[in-house]
Amino acid sequence: MSHLDDYLQHLTFERGLSALTLKNYARDIQLLESLADNTALDTVTNTQIRRYIATLHGRGLSGKTIARALSAWRGFYNYLTHHKGYTQNPVMGLRAPKSAKTLPQALSTDQAVKFVDIKGDGPLERRDHAILELFYSSGLRLAELVNLDIGMLDFSEGTVTVTGKGNKTRIVPMGSHAVSAIQTWLQSRALIKIADINPNALFVTQQGKRITPRAVQYRVKEWSIKQGLNISMHPHLLRHSFASHVLQSSQDLRAVQEMLGHANISTTQIYTHLDFQHLASIYDSAHPRAKKKS
Repeated sequence: MSHLDDYLQHLTFERGLSALTLKNYARDIQLLESLADNTALDTVTNTQIRRYIATLHGRGLSGKTIARALSAWRGFYNYLTHHKGYTQNPVMGLRAPKSAKTLPQALSTDQAVKFVDIKGDGPLERRDHAILELFYSSGLRLAELVNLDIGMLDFSEGTVTVTGKGNKTRIVPMGSHAVSAIQTWLQSRALIKIADINPNALFVTQQGKRITPRAVQYRVKEWSIKQGLNISMHPHLLRHSFASHVLQSSQDLRAVQEMLGHANISTTQIYTHLDFQHLASIYDSAHPRAKKKS
């Protein structure tokens, strides 16, 4: 059995990693072995690892892909030093080159309004209309939307309580169109026999089961075709469009950050196409010590 096989066994039984994760680890470590060529792994140095990084960068691999490979290599060498008598980890202290950050796409206001304005009185049309209106109205993540329960909605206040990343809860406003679409959907939902396991799920299938993320992704793509949008649609595109349109109207970066549930404002800055000059203008207008003397 090779060291790689031993390591994968270790990851399987000691750490309980999934088959897909193990496949990724194996691929990255096999990449290391191919870069090392005939060099024994226990003799590879920090300098050689730097050369491997440069080689991968020269092949056009992104910083994120190289960082993932480095993480796999680092873990592999940690295992080898603890279990196979290796004396050093040549990957320690090394980082991947940074990739240029790509800005996410957004729909125009007209495209977004056209897309979410679904017509039809069938239960599926009503459900999907409510889903799309809520995505665009409140900027929810896909996982947040499919995990909504009816009790998380407050129609009198026009808000929805969402549990996001890190189990952090936030309250997000719902627009009047979303409220109306959800209330219409609830009339159809009341006629569906709901599965006992999901009695409170807001969005369910015709079989009464909580709708899955994959099903929502599929329906979003289907509706983009039906609505005549020549765009590769996915739920996150509606979230980004929500953020961009609110920011364009309000110029309130902090409010958009809170509604999106971002822990750091830098994430919101990238997500909404903001550049540093716009951030600086917000700072200059808002901070009492930043205002220039006239």
